[in-house]
Amino acid sequence: MTAGVPAGAPVRALLADDDAILRAGVALVLGTDEGIELVGEAADGLRAVELCHALRPDVLLMDVRMPGIDGIEATRRIVAAGLATRVLVLTTFHHDEYVWGALRAGAAGFLLKRASPERLIDAVHTLAAGQALLDPAVTRDLMTQLAASPPPPSGPPDDHRLARLTGREREVLRQAAEGRSNAEIAEELFLAESTVKTHMKRVLAKTGARDRTQAVVIAYRAGLMAGP
Repeated sequence: MTAGVPAGAPVRALLADDDAILRAGVALVLGTDEGIELVGEAADGLRAVELCHALRPDVLLMDVRMPGIDGIEATRRIVAAGLATRVLVLTTFHHDEYVWGALRAGAAGFLLKRASPERLIDAVHTLAAGQALLDPAVTRDLMTQLAASPPPPSGPPDDHRLARLTGREREVLRQAAEGRSNAEIAEELFLAESTVKTHMKRVLAKTGARDRTQAVVIAYRAGLMAGP
């Protein structure tokens, strides 16, 4: 898991979207924060991968529906290359069928494009700090879709990983999978935020997840969200 951007250094961000108007709008928003430096823009997935190799940004804000290779394949290539760049998927709809694929490919988070400027800026800093970000609205829709899908005949493929978790760790993971931040989980479970962070670190260690987002993917695939 990335250690995050050094204290005091600006977050180097890259933006990939085939919509020039949207890119201009996001660039304008990012430009209002002195702690973020937009180092480049790409209009397709292949160019996004090339720029990640060349510029090594801290965070890549990526659309999933682009010409050539889409955001899912671009994410997969970036993660497979071992680059430290963390991918933030920007999606238009709650039910965007590409979101789940992007998370499985290694994206560190996702956010609705209609999010407020403040939310977008916070998301960039959150990923740059080595954390994950899960938009609650998208997360709830993913949960609904998975709950409506029949389980695989062989059973949940990641169930053995969750079996290692304590009851409290499972509950923390369940709360995270619903899109809650550590502070929100702490309030919901009447715990100190530091305790929630400790539980989450143990969840990552026991499940072998590289970050919070992958742990959530494991939880969904294992059926945790449909469980008691």
